[in-house]
Amino acid sequence: MYIEQLIQTINEKVEELDLVTARKLMEENIEYLMKNERKLKKNGRELLKFITDSIQTGYEHPTRQELAIYHSINTYASKFDVRGLKMIVKGNEQTLLKKSARNYLNSDAKVLLEGLGAISKE
Repeated sequence: MYIEQLIQTINEKVEELDLVTARKLMEENIEYLMKNERKLKKNGRELLKFITDSIQTGYEHPTRQELAIYHSINTYASKFDVRGLKMIVKGNEQTLLKKSARNYLNSDAKVLLEGLGAISKE
């Protein structure tokens, strides 16, 4: 009975476009959902496929703290505040070394960080 309620909840969340909740439910119960994938609606199956592909490739979702760092970097770069940018980068080098870091940076931040040598040029 639990799996039926889980699938119904996931289908409802996907229809409501509450993808964060749906993703969390899927990640917590991925083994059960892989066995019962056919019971999910099309959008739910697509989300499950995306989650399993990202798990297999080793992609890690950024934490709240990392997202806050990316936001701060983008803000400083947009204002062209190089001093503030250097300060935020100084303690967070490991965050910028992740593969997914470039996906969260705006173009101003990419150019400035490449110039500072904080990230590699693409």
